[in-house]
Amino acid sequence: MDLGGLIPCELVSQNRMRLAVVSTHPIQYHSAWFRALAAYPGLNTHVYYCHQATPREQAEAGFGVEFAWDVPLLEGYPHTFLKNVAASPGHGEFGGFDIPEIKEIIRRREHDVVLVNGWHYKGAWQAIRACWQWKVKVMVRGDSHLHTPRSIAKRALKAFTYRRFIPRFDACLAAGQWSREYFLHYGASPERIFRVPHAIDDRRFQIEPERLEPMRSDLRSDKELGENAVVFMFSGKFIPKKRPLDFVRGVERAAQRNPQIQGLMVGDGPLRVACEDLVRERKIPIRFTGFVNQSEIIKAYIASDALVLPSDGGETWGLVVNEAMACARPCIVSDRVGCGPDLVIPHETGSIFPVENVEALANSMLGLAANPTRMISMGITARGRLKNYSIKSAVDGVIESLAATHEPRVLHATS
Repeated sequence: MDLGGLIPCELVSQNRMRLAVVSTHPIQYHSAWFRALAAYPGLNTHVYYCHQATPREQAEAGFGVEFAWDVPLLEGYPHTFLKNVAASPGHGEFGGFDIPEIKEIIRRREHDVVLVNGWHYKGAWQAIRACWQWKVKVMVRGDSHLHTPRSIAKRALKAFTYRRFIPRFDACLAAGQWSREYFLHYGASPERIFRVPHAIDDRRFQIEPERLEPMRSDLRSDKELGENAVVFMFSGKFIPKKRPLDFVRGVERAAQRNPQIQGLMVGDGPLRVACEDLVRERKIPIRFTGFVNQSEIIKAYIASDALVLPSDGGETWGLVVNEAMACARPCIVSDRVGCGPDLVIPHETGSIFPVENVEALANSMLGLAANPTRMISMGITARGRLKNYSIKSAVDGVIESLAATHEPRVLHATS
């Protein structure tokens, strides 16, 4: 791609690009990325939020308890909460994020490029359509993939509609391998797809694990875990797509063959009672922590030996895998988890099993537990794998896409 002899960072710096980011609401995994974008030389970044979720809405979203995140989500970058005029704000529904004022902001051409996080909500489409109308370049970041079961009718409908709008984006920002394939499937040009991986707060997940690792024995004791047990951790909402009951049954089968195996379930949600009832009824060696906020979550990873994410295809990525790997823990994921092809290398950083196959999940646990020394080595390899899935990588992908969209190009062809 010809950038006139300039590398992307030089092109962005020289042109003092103005970037707007449109997102639904403050998310714990985005704040470090936004701070890094705001700090990038020559890039003026402003984040526009559709909504500020209340503690009650967090509970209704599947967390199971009312809470507010206890790490700073809004510090270090310019941001604005737009007026959400939806009749029922939030709740994860398409119409729950309705921000008509974004159209006027884009019309005034206050920004050179608009980056929209996803297109599953009304506010995203208000921004996208305004960009097309006023000839402002628009980039869309997504992590959707083709491994979620869909009916024939739904696949046909998406093929018809998505291939009309995805090729019109000036850039498609793919979180990983499967999301790149998704954009290609729906007509995006390969040269307009850029890798902007999901990432966690690198600094916090470097400092805290090192500080907490010497306290591992005490952390296990606090959670009533055996000192010499091999502990597999589930972390997330107790909702159907996460398949927490598969984790319970997998630990049960694995522990029957290796009594050293235990489970730790971190989180809350509508399926927690069912999980606890099954554990109690069958005397399965699993401990429950309830909801754990971000400032305390690393303690759970340190107390564990590996993470298990048994989700179905609704798990478009799975950032708990990034978190576990940052803590040098290998991961077992189902073959429908979006981050699998990027982060989980069988026999090197973890293992992959067929979704819903509890016996295969149990065998994966047994395979790791059989060699604790190798499991530690896999965890170290997993942590190294994250170097390409860092905040820096996510920022570099945005900068590359901005430099590419700066090239002269015939934009917004009629559909």
